[in-house]
Amino acid sequence: MADNSGGNPFLVSPSTGHRATRSSSASGAVADEAGTHHRAPGAGDGKAAGAGADAGAAFVLESKGTWWHAGFHLTTAMVGPAVLSLPYAFRGIGWGLGLGVLTALGAISFYTYYIMSRVLDHCEAAGRRHIRFRDLAADIFGSGWAFYLVVAVQTAINTGTTIGSILLAANCVEILYSSLRTDGPLKLYHFILLIAVVLALLSQMPSFHSLRYINLGSLLLSLGYTILLSAACIRAGLSSNAPTKDYSLSASKSEKTFDAFLSVAILAAAYGNGILPEIQATLAPPAAGKMAKALVICYSVASFTFYLPAITGYWAFGKTVRSNAMQSLMPETGPSLAPTWLLGLAVVLVLLQLLAIALLYAQVAYEVMEKMLADPTQGRFSQRNLMPRLALRTIYVAFCAFVAAALPFFGAIVGVIGSVGFIPLDFVIPVVMYNMAVSPPRRSLVYITNLVIMVVFTGVGVIGAIASIRKLVLNAGRFKLFSDHAFN
Repeated sequence: MADNSGGNPFLVSPSTGHRATRSSSASGAVADEAGTHHRAPGAGDGKAAGAGADAGAAFVLESKGTWWHAGFHLTTAMVGPAVLSLPYAFRGIGWGLGLGVLTALGAISFYTYYIMSRVLDHCEAAGRRHIRFRDLAADIFGSGWAFYLVVAVQTAINTGTTIGSILLAANCVEILYSSLRTDGPLKLYHFILLIAVVLALLSQMPSFHSLRYINLGSLLLSLGYTILLSAACIRAGLSSNAPTKDYSLSASKSEKTFDAFLSVAILAAAYGNGILPEIQATLAPPAAGKMAKALVICYSVASFTFYLPAITGYWAFGKTVRSNAMQSLMPETGPSLAPTWLLGLAVVLVLLQLLAIALLYAQVAYEVMEKMLADPTQGRFSQRNLMPRLALRTIYVAFCAFVAAALPFFGAIVGVIGSVGFIPLDFVIPVVMYNMAVSPPRRSLVYITNLVIMVVFTGVGVIGAIASIRKLVLNAGRFKLFSDHAFN
């Protein structure tokens, strides 16, 4: 990855060594400073590639997908079990503000993703198709602190989401197991090991594009468990055992303020993505205009899967709703508030989607591994490239599983990552990039809107991070390394 010039390795064309305007695509096209395009033969087809090809692009971020494939990827990146925490977010701000903030954040996030796609299209039209967030950041921000901030934040989000998905998936298996054997000898780390083995096998799927039908399945799974959860909440809210419906907020002004910002951070993180450039890279070039259609697919599903559980979960449990609405249906004392078969099926669907989410967010790490160590002059499935892929991807999954087992409270840490990661990466950085790259007139509505979004969400991210860390500190006494319980 590094060059011999001592400069930033991300700003160097692998075929020419020229700096500053480097861009690569899965088709192997790169542009140098003079604007001359070079195509590495065979890049992106899984066969032998030219000496100047980028193995990460050729093998992992191959550009073969359609706009609906990108829609499947986007939906899996955004719509996940985090929807189960949306009723809890409403608990901190109430009905009116909860629905208003959820709607506003949906509209703003759609806008910021759209203009980030426009920035990518703008660069592609200028002969610089970027297929990685870090490449786009290098082009616009240069090699300064902003570039390294983007790389650090995206790395934290991708690794954190993979670890959190493993932990939650293991917790799902543990719930299913405990429903069958209340005195079973297996512990949480046993289930984490099981999930790690499954993920290690699935991780050998060579490219992002190869996940397209898995992510279609993930889309259907999200629809399935949100319908089941919402039906269960409606049933629980109407039953004779229904908890008292209390929608009041905290009496303490300081507590109410912290709860409000924590709720906004949770809702903002629910719309998080963090890998839009990598998803757009899977589109067959030219990619211009295709992401708008993919975003429509994603937000159509998100609208259904966000509003339905948020409304029904908060209606059923009010201020007593837990951070995972499904746990509110399974109180520690007394009978479950939903049929066992329904809860079991919902848990299975969540489990399967968590595997898809872990696979999707790990793709960025796999791309870095391939870029550094794979040989693009040999086939994707040659022994030279297959053996390092098997070893490195297995090691990465093992590392994530170890952290999940050692820190079973990682779900709370993911909340902090959402505040300091998703908010700047998905709300702040796209508008800054657009103003810098496209340069709309400073008095134009677009420029002013982007400036307002940047200022507001920088503040929301900082205060949300403080509220999330405060919540983590308050619960720190319950956390134990290698605990047999996954804390929320």
